[in-house]
Amino acid sequence: MLWRFCLYGFLKNQRYFQPFFYLALIEKGLAFSQIGLLIGLRELLINLLGVPMGAAADVLGRRRSMIFSFAAYLVSFLVLGWAGSFAALAAGMALFAVGESFRSGTHKAMIFDWLAREGRSEEKTRVYGYTRSWSKRGSAVSVVIASAVVLLTDRYAYVFLLCAIPYALGVVNFLGYPAWLDGEGAKEASLRRILSTLWQGFGDLRRNRPLRDLLTESMTFEGTFKVVKGYLQPLLEGLALALPVLVGLGDRQRTAVVVGAVYVVLHVLGSHASRGADGVAQRAGSQERAAGWIWAGYLAVFAGMAAAFLLGAAPVAAAGFVVLAVLQDTWRPLMIARIDDHAPPDRQATLLSIESQAQSLFSAVAAPVLGIAVDALAGDLRFLPVAGLGLVASGAILALRRQRVSVVPGTSPGQAG
Repeated sequence: MLWRFCLYGFLKNQRYFQPFFYLALIEKGLAFSQIGLLIGLRELLINLLGVPMGAAADVLGRRRSMIFSFAAYLVSFLVLGWAGSFAALAAGMALFAVGESFRSGTHKAMIFDWLAREGRSEEKTRVYGYTRSWSKRGSAVSVVIASAVVLLTDRYAYVFLLCAIPYALGVVNFLGYPAWLDGEGAKEASLRRILSTLWQGFGDLRRNRPLRDLLTESMTFEGTFKVVKGYLQPLLEGLALALPVLVGLGDRQRTAVVVGAVYVVLHVLGSHASRGADGVAQRAGSQERAAGWIWAGYLAVFAGMAAAFLLGAAPVAAAGFVVLAVLQDTWRPLMIARIDDHAPPDRQATLLSIESQAQSLFSAVAAPVLGIAVDALAGDLRFLPVAGLGLVASGAILALRRQRVSVVPGTSPGQAG
């Protein structure tokens, strides 16, 4: 099964549009504020749908939910590729949100269920990091393919349409998953059971202070990263057009070469970071302490990016985005394992969906505001709000972590309360 989990991650990350997402929407005539609105709409819908869909996955069947998720993704890519208006793009984003809502938390729950059945639950950080490393390898391959498509066609829109192929293969992969991974609840599916599972999931949060603290950390870390990561693309576009090389190529083709090279490096480093997450926890002495190290690094990188934007050092700021991605790929396996330590086995998908939806709520609010702020500035200072958001978010969480330790002396933040 492990190879199927890895194949899922590899195919899921064949999102050829990701390195060119902002640029593709700009090609369609959108401003940063409009892009922010689309992202906000997507994240709001994910937030509204995700938790009920996570509960539905626990009750109706996780494998079936994943098949439906990939089908919704596939249709959304076709709509986004052919869309010529803001309304059509919004419809494509809505379909994407449906796919994301059924997927978030569900596949992780299947991995942990399989590990428990195999008697390997203590390996969850290592195994999830390993499968995630294959996801990042998939991302690296997708960047190469996407860059080649842009070079050959001089268009960004085709990178949406091409995604339909690997997602169709993903459905075939799910058909090979054993039926028992649908979960025990799938044998007694009903609306009442879905609502009951959902209510119990929220009850777990009310009663469990460490779980609530983890939710706050995840919402802030992942929500911030979701919102800021796309701004690397226009920054790289500016660098590509300023370089005294590749002058025989068109603007989009030069951008494709530079963006492709940077994103390949980013994803290769991310693959190693995910696989090495368990080693970071061992060196730190605990997953909780490792998370503290990463938060400190997060703050330091955003501070460096703010200085780079103020000084007009765009290459340094671009390097900062790459470091942020490496930190996020180290952070994610640690966070998933920390949440699983507090999640009842029969509500894993529900609680992991709540965690994912908290991130989406943060992003739904922050993305439009950040887009408006970026549009309001010009020149070297245009992207300064990106660093500002990261500084505020990471500074607030580090302060909360210190407060939790001081409230309960001698106790780790994850144990306080």
